[in-house]
Amino acid sequence: MRHLAANMLSILIVAGLVLVAVIAYGERQFRAPGPLEAETTVVIPRGAGLREASERLEEAGAVADAMLFRLGANYSGAATRLRFGEYRIEAGASMASILDQLVSGDTVSYRVTVAEGLSSWEVVEILRASEVLEGEIEAVPAEGSLAPDTYFVSRGDTRTDVIRRMEAAQTAILAEAWEARAADLPLASPEEVLVLASIVEKETGVASERPQVASVFVNRLRRGMPLQSDPTVIYGITEGKGPLGRGIRASELRARTPWNTYVIPALPPTPIANPGRDAIRAVVNPLSTTFFYFVADGTGGHAFAETLTEHNRNVARWREIERARSNNQ
Repeated sequence: MRHLAANMLSILIVAGLVLVAVIAYGERQFRAPGPLEAETTVVIPRGAGLREASERLEEAGAVADAMLFRLGANYSGAATRLRFGEYRIEAGASMASILDQLVSGDTVSYRVTVAEGLSSWEVVEILRASEVLEGEIEAVPAEGSLAPDTYFVSRGDTRTDVIRRMEAAQTAILAEAWEARAADLPLASPEEVLVLASIVEKETGVASERPQVASVFVNRLRRGMPLQSDPTVIYGITEGKGPLGRGIRASELRARTPWNTYVIPALPPTPIANPGRDAIRAVVNPLSTTFFYFVADGTGGHAFAETLTEHNRNVARWREIERARSNNQ
């Protein structure tokens, strides 16, 4: 009986030593350099569990043994904390470092750039064209509600989540600007700021001109003059669904649409584009000028005028520039 007990004890000791050796070997393999000879990317889809993730890593050659990867993940307690996305795996990366990546969510980033002055319809088209974003956009967001910027996204992010980020950013920008607005601003609400900023954004592509352009429109509002902004006429025709692609017809300047500031007395009911931070800031703190008019000057900027007579001279010069360019084509 004593011999049997002694034999059992010996077996248990040997088994324990073997188990310790196996665990030590597995841990060394888990932390050893991996088989990947060149950097690669691996996509872990939304909803994938540990098994699918480990098999995708093995198929990509990032790990030599999917089962060992799963054992290591379970042993470390990280099995339920893996995050989906596209991962850039470095050559020779160990299973341990790959697991750390999948837990941290250190995914490949892509840029989505939204330029100042795009309409919400145009922004939606950019998002729909993205090959890394997922999900449908059920409705075009309110005009002016999206902050122009470069956004970093990961494969598998949803289009609606990106829109929410843009909306949150624009809300914050507008709130900050409204708090810092000039005391005598002839605008009754942040919404009116957004409307006027969208017009300023569409009127000039020269960043340094925004405060001057804003001053013209603010001066007109104070005097009760119509804004007479060509981009508002264009928006009334296209409703933001792409560029007009031609000049404005005289009949269109007279056509009554909700946005045509040649025929409506003040601001249109909605923005005509998504203005950037600088255009919004220009509107809430415009330059103090006596300008009421501006027209293109042929250099990409504008000539500003205090009186209609001076403005008409600037317009005549611009017409001469247009004719000269047409004759040289």
